[in-house]
Amino acid sequence: MRPIRGVPLVAALLLAAVVGGPTPAAAGAGADGHCARQGHVRVPGAALQQSACLADLTTTGLAGTPYTDPADQAGLTARDTPVPSGVPGVQVDGYFPDSSHFNTTHGWAHDAQFVIRLPDRWNGGLVVTGAPGTRKQYATDKAISDRVLAQGYAYAATDKGNNGVDFYRDGVRPGDAVAEWNTRTTQLTRAARRVVAQRYGHAPRRTYVTGISNGGYLTRWQLENHPELYDGGVDWEGALWTADGPSLLTSLPTAVARTYGAARDEDLYAVGFARGSEFLWPYHEKAYWGVTQKIYRAEFDPGYDPACPGTSAGTTAEQILAPCPSDAHYDYASRPAAVHRAVARVALTGRIGRPLITLHGDLDTLLPQSADSDVYARMIDARGRDTLHRYYTVAGGTHVDGLYDTYPDRLRPILPCYRSAFDALVAWVEHGTPPPADRTLGRPADGDVVGSCTLADGLRSGS
Repeated sequence: MRPIRGVPLVAALLLAAVVGGPTPAAAGAGADGHCARQGHVRVPGAALQQSACLADLTTTGLAGTPYTDPADQAGLTARDTPVPSGVPGVQVDGYFPDSSHFNTTHGWAHDAQFVIRLPDRWNGGLVVTGAPGTRKQYATDKAISDRVLAQGYAYAATDKGNNGVDFYRDGVRPGDAVAEWNTRTTQLTRAARRVVAQRYGHAPRRTYVTGISNGGYLTRWQLENHPELYDGGVDWEGALWTADGPSLLTSLPTAVARTYGAARDEDLYAVGFARGSEFLWPYHEKAYWGVTQKIYRAEFDPGYDPACPGTSAGTTAEQILAPCPSDAHYDYASRPAAVHRAVARVALTGRIGRPLITLHGDLDTLLPQSADSDVYARMIDARGRDTLHRYYTVAGGTHVDGLYDTYPDRLRPILPCYRSAFDALVAWVEHGTPPPADRTLGRPADGDVVGSCTLADGLRSGS
């Protein structure tokens, strides 16, 4: 069997320092329009901002500079993912006023950091996202930013206002940290729309929200609560929060119990883990299940086990990734009403107000599909919003595309399907062309799972 690359990557993500290095040569604004009006760009509400005129805003051009962070992107994409390059323009980095200090990027030790990228050749659109997992604002540079910039979109990303495995320490009340994620995404969207108008002379004609994992949750929440800000969104395996479950707090305790020998395989199937995903369980047991359960349980239910994780999830990779033994017995349904109210503050309803495309891998072993996007799709249907939604299952997809490099014979990256879904959303919104009906996407006819995915392929749901 091939060595699993994921565990070292997770450790690197948790402990990585901010990428530094030389700044690329900056070109001044010229008659050709390169970085024109850079001096007019002011991010409304920002406590600090720095702008740079760059020859290439993609990860290809920014490699080795402080303007991106490959360590924070590690594991999200397959090794051979094709990426564009050669997109000149302005990058604005900065932060909004905030009282927490988890994010040390640029040496600022300040949260609510953001990045806004403004390509010279603009297509009139804006794409907004929030960091997946506990990552920061550069996390989706390769997965999302590179391609939308090459298509001509302006791009904005937020660190969500708190990040890292100790994010649960932010705020005063249970649920405050996650609630801030939504506030910061809304704040950045409004600010970025103003910045776009400053740079190009008018507001964006279209604004799209999108994201991976927690970024997918943000996409769902924004389209439910602030549809006036967006024209549509693409949700890539968004996390599901509902007051009475399901959520990761109803599935991960069983996974932790299995780690301690207190649950059987059948118990994992019962809470949503897919049959056929068993080969991924050892990796997730070491790298995801324990740490994810304990830090989100600490966010919403700090009274359950105040000593674990306590004031920190740990300082070494071993400490951080280790589960809390008490979580093997965690039963969300029986927890006090106050815990459910904390989750209800950030819960989803399914009442989307703009077109949404959801993608979920059928081998997702962190957020099992049957306990997440399947449920959310039913919530949307129950709200009578099904005409605004398309839902695609990616056969062989799992939560992070980087695992494809370890199991190329069993997995496929979701990113190519995500790119096709984004294009389909644009056609839906801007040209009135409905995307294909909900379906399971099989492998492409040309066999290039890293570079291609056609939404029209595969088996239609219900057929």
